Amino acid sequence: MRPHQPPEYIDDPVAEPVHKGRGALSNESSRYDSERRIRTTDGWEAPAPAGPSDDDELPPLRTTLTRDATRTIIARNSSPDISFDRSINPYRGCEHGCIYCFARPTHAYLGLSPGLDFETKLLFKPEAAALLKVELASPKYRCDVIAMGTNTDPYQPVERELKITRQILRVLSDFNHPVGIVTKNHMITRDIDILADMARRNLAEAYLSVTTLDKDLAREMEPRASAPHRRIDAIRELAAAGIPTGVMAAPMIPGLNDHEMEMILEATHAAGATRAGFTLLRLPLEIKELFEEWLRQHRPDRADRVLSLVRQTRGGALYNSEFHKRQTGEGAIAQLLSSRFVAAVKRLGLNRVRYRLDTQSFRVPEEARTALVDAKRDARQMKLF
Repeated sequence: MRPHQPPEYIDDPVAEPVHKGRGALSNESSRYDSERRIRTTDGWEAPAPAGPSDDDELPPLRTTLTRDATRTIIARNSSPDISFDRSINPYRGCEHGCIYCFARPTHAYLGLSPGLDFETKLLFKPEAAALLKVELASPKYRCDVIAMGTNTDPYQPVERELKITRQILRVLSDFNHPVGIVTKNHMITRDIDILADMARRNLAEAYLSVTTLDKDLAREMEPRASAPHRRIDAIRELAAAGIPTGVMAAPMIPGLNDHEMEMILEATHAAGATRAGFTLLRLPLEIKELFEEWLRQHRPDRADRVLSLVRQTRGGALYNSEFHKRQTGEGAIAQLLSSRFVAAVKRLGLNRVRYRLDTQSFRVPEEARTALVDAKRDARQMKLF
């Protein structure tokens, strides 16, 4: 038998193997990289055996954590189609691995891939609570609702050990500062003790994002987020604790999960949700290729139809970033989705009450004020050296 001989030169890219429990199927270079990363082989591997084998399953692609040395924790935005102007993200990247996540392209700013890197190479902010105290104690700070979970999920799996989100909530509670949370994880119920106390002071509300009730679709599309029934359980537990709770039926993907909109609203309303919202699938920058790649792998029978329907909601393209259109789209299909949502919300009695969280009771605890004064004094003294 002739030994396996490697070729002299191989430049053909090799497909990334499918990693169990991960959403993205590839790990293309950042758009800011001057060089393109290509997965290839030196030709020395033995030929793959015919057919799948449990013995040949790859080891899990592990999550790595890096400290984020940020000096501020409150992010600001001035987008005219977003209802909040400030937010906190304890993590950069998200282990949930949702293939459609519009935050994926932000990993390119770090020189990392919006693909597998986004869900496996996370940055965490261990000083978040301390930084928040300083920012809130500043005489220049003016209180308004802080949003959490609008970019990456504050309750992704690593939060179970790191507890950064919980530390942040304790600070917000001490300052009587209002917060609104969006998550896909049942882990939010861990913090019911803090959130229920804040809710009694009209300082907290929570939304669970429910994309589908199909557990198989959820496992493939959002591999490390809580299963749909667990998210509904979280709504039930939060509502029972007196925390204003809603549902985000998001994103709606024409031809894939949009037929579930009414069922999602009905199931979450029965669990105690009193408010609801929805958004249309957004595919900015690298997500177009990542989503299409995922679609052709997991739903090849309907991939072309889904992509065609998405284009019909975006003026012929896969995405339109124009304000006031990027969340809801345009055209007949987008209008139909919006009409169905409005009709279901009215029928179920959702959104009858709008929670206006209290921004007037904000106060700086004396210990935080003292700590800020001491920090400024120390900084002045250091300038003497």
